[in-house]
Amino acid sequence: MNRPAMFSTVFVFVAIVGTVGLAITDREGYESAEYKVIQSDGAFEIREYPDLILAATESKMDSQGRDGSFMRLFQYISGANKAGQKIEMTTPVFMEGEIGKSEVSMGFVMPKLVATEGAPDPQGKGVQLRERKGGRFAVIRFSGRLDSKSAKLKEEQLRDWMTGRSLTGVESAEAAGYNPPFTPAASRRNEILIRLTEPANEKVTIEAEAGGKAVGEE
Repeated sequence: MNRPAMFSTVFVFVAIVGTVGLAITDREGYESAEYKVIQSDGAFEIREYPDLILAATESKMDSQGRDGSFMRLFQYISGANKAGQKIEMTTPVFMEGEIGKSEVSMGFVMPKLVATEGAPDPQGKGVQLRERKGGRFAVIRFSGRLDSKSAKLKEEQLRDWMTGRSLTGVESAEAAGYNPPFTPAASRRNEILIRLTEPANEKVTIEAEAGGKAVGEE
């Protein structure tokens, strides 16, 4: 799998969010995947994530996300599951893939309470529940459009930053999108994440982050 194709898929899913008319006008007020900030350096961070439960579905690379993958997940949280349970939308939506594979995985993070009590089983074979293993990630955060060109550039910048700090990571990268396309470009939150293969030294006080806002952030 080549990275430009992966990030083209990410851009398509962001566009679909606006198309289906979800009631998401801003990331504020939506539960966000929790993490701890281990190091912070401008737009770059090292974060520690706990294990997360995702409702995930595969998206064929040659479809660039136009295969109904987002809608399968949206229908699952809207009650198309064996319990008929409606689940709140969260942020971010993760896109994960590995080099050399023809598919990527699009995942919605299950709210913390739902994950604790047990997410309902999906109907059919299109959606699966899976665990996203926790660990430390190098992250670059940026605004503007999240498309193949910007994502590739940001991944390169992130890897350069890692190299300068003797950090090693896996070959694949993840993308995370927080906002629908009608959000002003300067207000959008996008991220590229790379899982670290060796623990990063803690150089700053750990700060908890929840709901997409850092502790102390106005």
